[in-house]
Amino acid sequence: MKAHFKKYVLNFKTPSGTSRGILKTKESWFLILTENEQFGIGECSLLSGLSYDDRPDYEDQLERLCTAINTQKQLPDLVEWPSIRFGYEMALLSLQSTTSFDLFPSKFTRGENAIAINGLVWMGESEFMQQQIETLLNKGFNCIKLKIGAIDFEEELRLIASIRNRFDSARISIRVDANGAFSPEEALHKLDQLSQYELHSIEQPIAAGQWEKMKKLCAETPIPIALDEELIGVHNEEDQKQMLSQIAPQYIILKPSLVGGFAASDRWIRLAEERNIEWWATSALESNIGLNAIAQWAFNKKVSLPQGLGTGSLFTNNIESPLEIKNGYLTCETSKNWNFKP
Repeated sequence: MKAHFKKYVLNFKTPSGTSRGILKTKESWFLILTENEQFGIGECSLLSGLSYDDRPDYEDQLERLCTAINTQKQLPDLVEWPSIRFGYEMALLSLQSTTSFDLFPSKFTRGENAIAINGLVWMGESEFMQQQIETLLNKGFNCIKLKIGAIDFEEELRLIASIRNRFDSARISIRVDANGAFSPEEALHKLDQLSQYELHSIEQPIAAGQWEKMKKLCAETPIPIALDEELIGVHNEEDQKQMLSQIAPQYIILKPSLVGGFAASDRWIRLAEERNIEWWATSALESNIGLNAIAQWAFNKKVSLPQGLGTGSLFTNNIESPLEIKNGYLTCETSKNWNFKP
């Protein structure tokens, strides 16, 4: 087996906001394994300022991994490199599959079933967010996720109210993601204000790493809380058990690129379900290569909640693939082919 990697820069259709600023481009690295004229591909995807392994020597670590594979030496420890570990795990599954892009064969990959997803509204000026909301509603989404915490909170409440005044919670489910924007002192009051709109959940209302304060908030909240950034960098199983038991959130959100791959995500799921904590999966702005793998994995988990897998259409130069979004569902159109050369 031989290995090499190549960098790919994704361009956003419009600048997209994150908790760390405005994104215009997004970097990914494709790890490619070849053996017996077959190839496997995995995506190592970073979110600048958020990924645990967002470090200057990232490509050096990828080079070390490829060198170890090519010389049949012991692989470097990838525990501290969750996105590379995910990319390597994905590439191995891809190489071992009948086709390079069918990692978890199912009714989804055969085009017989689809995955419910939430539509994502990026943070920005009120008019920009309202435009996005209208677009998603017109496209048939019945679950919408709004990034909040960037503009005036009263204006954000008005945006949410504008949806709820038109559609009740049985018709449109609303999720919000604060990306840790609330202070612990103000969080519960803001959750009380948000609760009048019958929200499905709120992601990471306060910044990660404040377990006792998050525990108190999860115990008193009128809205179910989902941990997201809280999971990043917690690699040890005992630490994971302690965090989930101590905080006792209503949900956790799994981004395989950020937590170390499918096996790592499976462990989080097991630990969460043992504590009656629900979960859903979200992409970390991967290209269609990574998005495809995450979608297939999630589908095989028999998910019922809408997943956060609607990011493939954000880019102008995404890898052409069978993935399509139709009426709030991610589908695999088997009549379409992948356009990727290793």
